[in-house]
Amino acid sequence: MTVQLVHVGDLHFGGVADIRQIEALEAMLPDLRPDAVVMGGDMSQRARHGEFQRARAFARVAAETAPVIAIPGNHDVQWWWRPFVPFSKDALYQKYRSYFGDDLTPTLTIPGGAVIASALTSHGMAWGSLTTRLGDIAVKGHLPKSEFLRVQRLFSEAPAGIPRVLVLHHNVLRGEISHRMGLSRWRQAQRRIVESGADVVLCAHDHQEGADVLGGKVVVSTTGTLSTRSRGGRPSCFNFVTIEPTAVHITFFRWEGERGRFRASDTFAFGRGQGKVERKEAGAVPAAQARG
Repeated sequence: MTVQLVHVGDLHFGGVADIRQIEALEAMLPDLRPDAVVMGGDMSQRARHGEFQRARAFARVAAETAPVIAIPGNHDVQWWWRPFVPFSKDALYQKYRSYFGDDLTPTLTIPGGAVIASALTSHGMAWGSLTTRLGDIAVKGHLPKSEFLRVQRLFSEAPAGIPRVLVLHHNVLRGEISHRMGLSRWRQAQRRIVESGADVVLCAHDHQEGADVLGGKVVVSTTGTLSTRSRGGRPSCFNFVTIEPTAVHITFFRWEGERGRFRASDTFAFGRGQGKVERKEAGAVPAAQARG
């Protein structure tokens, strides 16, 4: 079975969101006909009620086309509560949970198609994500051992042969422009991701799209942002991920501001478990059209 996923992240509803892009994507979702829509975190800019309300409205529109799986990003965490509640995380996610539910690490199973599991990497001000750089406070993520073991168990219990997709917010590979890793202790995190049994990883955070391979076998889709803060002034972008029995295709849909629409651009093709890659130039027929 072929599984197709719309992968978005960093919508940043609030001051930096581009509402034209959001509405354009909402309008085109039925034509893309994905099996699921993945919202990879940073739905809000300042974890405010109005921002989460608009993010929830987007999720409800998307759910009319396909199941939605959503996770929090670092901007969705009320990290400033940490000094007042040092031994509890409840306050950090209170607003997010009121709009997206209590489960911060949801799992979605597409019958006969794929199992999609998420891992929480956005912990606000936490020991595991602290670095020597002041600007990293509440920005960096980390992948705790408990999260790794939970995801590994979920994937081990999944039926043999079906794709295992891991969703997390922070980028797991170094940004091409930013030259930064989204996760602290990133070498350890990368090892855990490879050992988890994931076939495909969907991440965000860096505000630049990417398609690559981790550990020689795990395909990584890094989606861009749908806001005015795209890295390097690049056009905003979301990814369309197609998982076939023997290959994974990642198509970038880039924003064309003058025309007010997203357009399929480069497509990267990877052999599943083999790390081989083939790139088709912009304008190639996207995998999303394969269903006719």
